[in-house]
Parts: sequence; structure tokens; C-alpha cells
Amino acid sequence: MTGYSVEINDAEIEAGLRELGQRLSDFTQPFEVIGDLLEDTTEKRFDEGVSPDGIPWAPKSQTTIDAYERKGFAVDFRPLFGPNLDTLPLRKSFFHDAGPTTLEIGTNKVQAAVMQFGAAKGAFGTDARGGSIPWGNIPARPFLGISDTDSVAILQTIEEWLEEAVDD
Repeated sequence: MTGYSVEINDAEIEAGLRELGQRLSDFTQPFEVIGDLLEDTTEKRFDEGVSPDGIPWAPKSQTTIDAYERKGFAVDFRPLFGPNLDTLPLRKSFFHDAGPTTLEIGTNKVQAAVMQFGAAKGAFGTDARGGSIPWGNIPARPFLGISDTDSVAILQTIEEWLEEAVDD
């Protein structure tokens, strides 16, 4: 499985982590708190259909709506909300992994990268019948990332940990 990595570069957060690093050698506990926060806000943005920058996602195309109706699926008109034939929909698959020096948030859903970054018609070749994969252009609908509100909450978390480290 191919993975994608996105680094978040925020000078204030980096400065706070450097300061915290002078007091902690293992960031696992604060990263757990931040990871929980990012999971929650990612799911909330997903439900709202907006990117971390607050930009609304492209609407579901009429072609997709028509395809669902032809197959007899109930149509949810929100982008990235489909018939969910798998056991766990993308919006409920976010997780984080906190360690001593890293925090990762993501999903193991194979469609996640295409939904996050988009894909051009035929970007993945053709199916056995010669049809394009994907069969049409899929616009990027970013859901992973750090919003301005997330940045503030991350900084607050770091400050709380700094206060605790000073009190100890």
C-alpha cells in the first residue's frame, strides 16, 4: 500500500514544541491529546464538507448521483458520502499514532488519497472492459490538515504541558 505524508510547518507550534522538548524527552502523551483533537476536528470538517482552510468541497457531480440512482442506492448529496458498501466509511476511519517524537493522523482507506488530492479521468488506467479508472475527473476534497482553529488548540495544549512541566 502506498502512503502519503504531509508535514505541517507552523513556526509557533514548532517553537512551542522546541520549548516543550527542553522539559520532556518523550512527546507521546501531549501528542495523544493533540491526535485526539485532530481526529475530532477532521471528522467535523468532513461532516461539514470543508477543507482545513474552510473552503467548501466541490459538490457531488450529477454523473455520480445518476450512477447511484441507476444502481438503486439511496443518494446522499453531500460530497464524499456514498452508499458505504464497506464496513467503515471514510469519515469514521481516521486514527492517530503518537510516539515519542512523531504524531501521525490518517486513514487506511484506499480511496482516501484520491479524495484528498483528486484524480484525473483514467489516472489509474482502465478496467477489464476498457473503461477509465476513475471513470471521470475527481476533484480534490482535502480533509486532512490543520486549520487555524486547530493551530490555536495545539498551541493551547503545548502551553498546558509547559505549565505542567514547570510545576513539576
